Amino acid sequence: MKFYDREQELNQLNTLLAQTKDASRMTVLIGRRRVGKTLLALEFAKNHKFIYFFISKKSEALLCAECLEDIKREFNVPIVGEIRSFKDIFHLLLQLAEKKPFTLIIDEFQEFYNINPAVYSEIQKLWDLNKQRCRLNLIVIGSVYSLMHKIFENSREPLFSRADRLFSIQPFAPATINVILEDYQIQNINALFDYYVFTGGMPKYIDLLIENKACALDEIINFVIEANSPFLHEGKNLLIEEFGKEYGTYFSILELIAMGKTARSEVESILEINVGGYLDRLEKDYAIIARYKPIHAKPQSRSQKYRITDNFLNFWFRFIYRNRSAVETGNFGYVRELVKRDYNSYCGRILEKFFHDLLAQTGQYNRIGSYWEKGNENEIDLVAINDMEKKILLAEVKMNKMKIDIETLKQKSKRLIMEFPRYNARYLSLGLEDAKNYLPPKSSPLIGGY
Repeated sequence: MKFYDREQELNQLNTLLAQTKDASRMTVLIGRRRVGKTLLALEFAKNHKFIYFFISKKSEALLCAECLEDIKREFNVPIVGEIRSFKDIFHLLLQLAEKKPFTLIIDEFQEFYNINPAVYSEIQKLWDLNKQRCRLNLIVIGSVYSLMHKIFENSREPLFSRADRLFSIQPFAPATINVILEDYQIQNINALFDYYVFTGGMPKYIDLLIENKACALDEIINFVIEANSPFLHEGKNLLIEEFGKEYGTYFSILELIAMGKTARSEVESILEINVGGYLDRLEKDYAIIARYKPIHAKPQSRSQKYRITDNFLNFWFRFIYRNRSAVETGNFGYVRELVKRDYNSYCGRILEKFFHDLLAQTGQYNRIGSYWEKGNENEIDLVAINDMEKKILLAEVKMNKMKIDIETLKQKSKRLIMEFPRYNARYLSLGLEDAKNYLPPKSSPLIGGY
């Protein structure tokens, strides 16, 4: 699959590169695996002098031997003797950058924790001593969210505040997914939504489905849930390193949230443990769940729910992890039939999120969310507010929009509308068929690269 989008990130990376004429620059790319961080860095660097290191789990001496071979090949410089510490590799690169500017990409930067944690303080010291006289454009990439934020945003860590820019690389937005599908002659709104449900806009997953000609819903389900599918163990592969030995508790919480138990009290009543700390870490340290409140709720309001931010992980916990016994015994037909049976009901909440994302891309609203009152009364699926133009959009979202009654929506909205007395209110019923009205023309600039 060709490289798509990421125009904003590429522009910012080029700006940082231009600044290296005065002093070195350090950029950090953070995002979960499969989101396209490495491809973004390589796409940026392909027209410039660069060297790329992948930090794999091996001894520091072996890693340095690999790096040294890359340096010899890229710079054609004689190096006498053996280098066994990454500190000396980094020092050598800084010396080379005094003579000629170039970009250094270090991928899976968090792996130094497993190899030699002292590398971070060694890099910090060398960076502080040499940054001003070198012209190194340093890009570090990491996919373990908690560790990367610890390295660069924890004030007790040596590299705290050293990064000139920190990018959080996000999955593709619906408009970008739509452009990709159109390029492959997949041009219907149902396919766009199904790709959104299963991939969440994750470039690698989109690529896998397209490569394997999984376009229609049945084809996608059959490919995702089959023997040796790359998706079957993906959730575990992504998260066990993040969670460590407590992964079982975290997985149980995420399974319940994926099943629709979105309030803390619901999760605690089933697991019979206090999950406050786990939820807090899932949100702040791992960025896997998000806490949300009714739109326009007061900051101190205790009315809140949780959701898994990644559509693929939500699907994985709801259908694959929950049915792991069937998966482990190879009963994939059972799991596939379960997905097909529950797909429409499962997609109800995902469709709401889909429209939230679509409206966010229009740039017409500064606040987008949902609304409910105590006891989950008077729930409204989508509320979008433009405070500058004083307008508010209230919508019900269903797979079958014929079931939506606008008069009922207006009744449910009465208390909320009272909070916006001078706002122009608009009421809508939205179904999947309406999504195309919120997609930009293909020639429009997109926010989203692979």
